[in-house]
Amino acid sequence: MAESRNSDDLSPQVSEAIVTGRHGDPFAILGPHPFGDGTVVRVFAPHADTATLVSEKGKAQEMERIHPDGLYSIVLDKAPGHYTLRHKSGKHEWEAEDPYRFGTILGEFDTYLLAEGRHRKLYEKFGAHLTTMDGIDGTAFTVWAPNAWRVSVVGDFNGWDGRRHVMRRRTEAGAWEIFVPGLPRGLYYKFEIVGPQGNVLPLKSDPFAFASEQAPQTSSIIHGLVEHDWHDLSWMKSRAATSAHSAPVSIYEVHLGSWRRADGERMLSYDELADQLLPYVKEMGFTHVELLPVSEHPFSGSWGYQPIGLYAPTSRFGTPEGFARFVDRAHQEGIGVLIDWVPAHFPTDPHGLGTFDGTHLYEHEDPREGFHKDWNTLIYNLGRREVANFMEANGLFWLDRYHVDGLRVDAVASMLYRDYSRNADEWVPNVHGGRENLESIEFFKSLNTRVAEDGVGAFTAAEESTAFPKVSGPVPEGGLGFDYKWNMGWMHDSLEYIQLDPIHRQHHHGQITFGLHYAFSENFILPLSHDEVVHGKGSLIGKMPGDEWQKFANLRAYYAFMWTHPGKKLLFMGCEFAQIREWNHDRSLDWHLLVDPMHKGVQRVIKDLNEVYASTPALHALDCDPAGFEWIDASNAEASVFVYARHDKDGRSALVVLNFTPVVRPNYRIGFPEGGTWREAINTDAEAYGGSNVGNFGAIETEETPFHGKPHSAEVTLPPLGALVFLPDD
Repeated sequence: MAESRNSDDLSPQVSEAIVTGRHGDPFAILGPHPFGDGTVVRVFAPHADTATLVSEKGKAQEMERIHPDGLYSIVLDKAPGHYTLRHKSGKHEWEAEDPYRFGTILGEFDTYLLAEGRHRKLYEKFGAHLTTMDGIDGTAFTVWAPNAWRVSVVGDFNGWDGRRHVMRRRTEAGAWEIFVPGLPRGLYYKFEIVGPQGNVLPLKSDPFAFASEQAPQTSSIIHGLVEHDWHDLSWMKSRAATSAHSAPVSIYEVHLGSWRRADGERMLSYDELADQLLPYVKEMGFTHVELLPVSEHPFSGSWGYQPIGLYAPTSRFGTPEGFARFVDRAHQEGIGVLIDWVPAHFPTDPHGLGTFDGTHLYEHEDPREGFHKDWNTLIYNLGRREVANFMEANGLFWLDRYHVDGLRVDAVASMLYRDYSRNADEWVPNVHGGRENLESIEFFKSLNTRVAEDGVGAFTAAEESTAFPKVSGPVPEGGLGFDYKWNMGWMHDSLEYIQLDPIHRQHHHGQITFGLHYAFSENFILPLSHDEVVHGKGSLIGKMPGDEWQKFANLRAYYAFMWTHPGKKLLFMGCEFAQIREWNHDRSLDWHLLVDPMHKGVQRVIKDLNEVYASTPALHALDCDPAGFEWIDASNAEASVFVYARHDKDGRSALVVLNFTPVVRPNYRIGFPEGGTWREAINTDAEAYGGSNVGNFGAIETEETPFHGKPHSAEVTLPPLGALVFLPDD
């Protein structure tokens, strides 16, 4: 160890700035620094009465207290090498590493990519990472706050004192970083930020936190990237086929907190959900499960759609490893996992991203661009490359670290239009004077391109409710690049139709047929989502007209229409067994209803529809191709009967007949795509489903009697408020 000699000559002003936490660059003062022809080592330890420098060989040299509030210094005749610090406070003595002796965390290439907004794996550098530097274990913290005067990491480990672990400013990228030796996994932390005007902001959660306290607490938790031994290699190699446009895609949408609860309304853990939810999804024949947002969020009543911890699976259901196990087990059962992802807005909670460094960093400064009145939330400034990079990296993070199979992107329409839900004087036109949000458009194109490149086999789906062109079109052809788009028009028209008293449906025939005019303009998913069973809308079974029997018959027929219509399928939990009450996020679904044969029948029809849909290429292979659909009869409005065929690429067909009136129609002649025996694969009026068992004894034989423009036809009995699916008897 070098010998100490003359005293430090640090100015009183600088000393005062250090001990009051007002110095913007403490790494230039604390730790070892050249001093004349030697080295000075300074330490700020306000919790200690003394400070001693201890060499690697154990030699101890007491440091001089150069400020009464705990600033210590020692001048050595040469660099000290690896040293530790020994402190005393009363009778308590401890030894620790000096965080200010360690080097930088971000490499030169990292800062270059960050400044360019092109760092695809920001999460490998930002946040809190358990790591080793110079042979010492600890935690490396990095955060982006370019306009801050000072940033500190605070937690139980330093008494939440923002003076003690002030971070190093990386001016080339607007980032702050520090390695704190000895900090283990599981400690709580936040960032204390002094804004550019010198004001101390409310403590901020880490935007890159990988784990967070359970709400209503808001601290981030030192955790590091999820550690899991994956067993889904086979799935990951082949998953692209499970979501292809030619694949049967049937999605079960789930809110994890209310699908099912344990005794006392306790929410299930990720592992319990894996034990109970995944076998149910598999038994019911759904190909994918879609989870309402799992990113950490402060308010449970937002269902996750106002997230703050974008990189942390919510702690409501367990640890990040628990969520990884859930996804892994789903894959081992052959089930894909999709998550709702929210890049459209974020809440104004003081611990969140709003005015993060004392300026409008993540959000637009102008409320005409940066505030959603509908949701009382802030809007990401995607025109700022670092913000777009933050969001894009987050989407890729879920695909990379948690093997998620797809992102359903929420509220896309609100991002595509600058005047979304705004009056004429409440929005700012784009540079061309138009209403399109050019920054969001470029963001989506970039995101979807990166997902295709980095998340091989994963897909994206847009919740987009307007006629914006080519949402699911390829980026090189001017599209946004989404793989799928939710068909909101089909949902609105068909739900409005099915809620009508059957006597009035003849006057609204076009609400069923109109959807086929645009059914192939995008690659569509047909959604009956959570949005249709909340906010006073009631349940799906509650929307159906008629007496109890007719309600169930209507719903079964409607589901058959959905499952045989072009487009992939999405159904919200509880709808598969006709939950009666409106969905409540604070309660379990009403599973007790399944003791009623009518509810059990709806559940069984969904299971059978999934089975027939998946096993019949004619019902899914050309979902996104007009060659896959043919009207046989769309003109019988008076009877509210619809007949259509679905085809696969090899010319095999399925025939669908819908009777949306409570009238039995015997001897109803229908043209068939080809002659022969046709099996009645689905009859929603079957007794097993709770129906009246009107049908065709399982099959019909066609005749060489031309009808509906087909050379073969047959007389079919149409059940009341029923749907029939016929398949060639092979």
